[in-house]
Amino acid sequence: MADAPELFDELDPPPRLMMGPGPINADPRVLRAMSMPLLGQFDPAFTSYMDEVMRLLRQLFRTENRWAFLVNGTARAGIEAILTSLIEPGDKVLVPVFGRFGHLLCEIAERSGASLATIETEWGTVFEASRIEAAIREHRPKLVALVHGDTSTTMAQPLDEIGPLCRRYGALLYVDATATIGGMDVAVDAWMLDAVSVGLQKCLSGPPGCAPITFNARVEEAVLRRKRIERGLASGDATPANAAPIQSNYFDLPMLMDYWSEDRLNHHTEATSMLYAARECFRIALREGQSVRIARHELASRALTAGLSAMDLGLFGDQDHKMTNATGVVIPGGLDGEQVRTRMLDDFGIEIGTSFGPLKGRIWRIGTMGYNCRKQNVLACLGALDATLRQGGHACTPGAAVDAAIAVYRTAGQ
Repeated sequence: MADAPELFDELDPPPRLMMGPGPINADPRVLRAMSMPLLGQFDPAFTSYMDEVMRLLRQLFRTENRWAFLVNGTARAGIEAILTSLIEPGDKVLVPVFGRFGHLLCEIAERSGASLATIETEWGTVFEASRIEAAIREHRPKLVALVHGDTSTTMAQPLDEIGPLCRRYGALLYVDATATIGGMDVAVDAWMLDAVSVGLQKCLSGPPGCAPITFNARVEEAVLRRKRIERGLASGDATPANAAPIQSNYFDLPMLMDYWSEDRLNHHTEATSMLYAARECFRIALREGQSVRIARHELASRALTAGLSAMDLGLFGDQDHKMTNATGVVIPGGLDGEQVRTRMLDDFGIEIGTSFGPLKGRIWRIGTMGYNCRKQNVLACLGALDATLRQGGHACTPGAAVDAAIAVYRTAGQ
């Protein structure tokens, strides 16, 4: 007789307040949208939702680009789709690196066959536009790939001058804005960003699982040179392009463009529930208003940093270029940073983040993002950290952190 199958209880995740650098708690409205009935990918009702997603996404990105759609997969899928489709073997690519995710762009570019050039700055700082210009002038890249907000360091790279620089030297500019979209200003057209990819799991308050992207006509022209049509879909002979084929079928932008266009040329089966989630994320963000939403994140950042300073905790990095939705906190000497994180999770159900590479064990990262970016959550996180630090031997005045944060909110009329 066969052994009985190993069964498990139904899912019952413990309640958590996720105050790390992402993912965060999804907005309940997004979770409800994901429970809506599935539809076939060519059902007219579903394709109308696809069109609505594109219209909402253009507004979120503040762009007139024709192309604004979803790549199925986590935020990294959007990065791969754009870089893999743009980079042909031997293309010169410049990546300014100021944290872990700049190194990720290097990794993907090299796997795509790029001739890679990098410039680096100390983690906790960002680049002056003049330094990026000097590197562009030296290397003359086809593509500059840059992170907007790198959560590994909690720093945000100013972008308003970089797009015009790239245009001046004939380079394309790709930006990973996963950690900033919906919480900080991302002005695609005004900043002359040629291609941008993001994710849902941070300030957009959704689950990881799809990557919204947008790109302009300059990128469209570049990738269409490499267009192929799958043999099983082509009507008649498909003339292969002269350019090198895009190495990935799944992340092939021309194929995805055909799928999201009026032609609806089949590529993959769209992740229905994730499209519902993305549509709701965008709708919620736009209904709140982008300026209101950005101000909410800025206020939470001021309140959080006031509370951290009241606990005599150092803030990591160049505070003039700090992300408003993520804060690096220097771990005091003599404290076990992982033990503090464990106690906050076990005692209060609150998660804060650690970091990577040269910052591992040196800083905590606290996120104030999207649905979680609220006064009560900031106060709860500060109160829990205050209690945990004092129990661990860190000298600070009980309640001072919460009092300092409340004072910031009251000054703002909240």
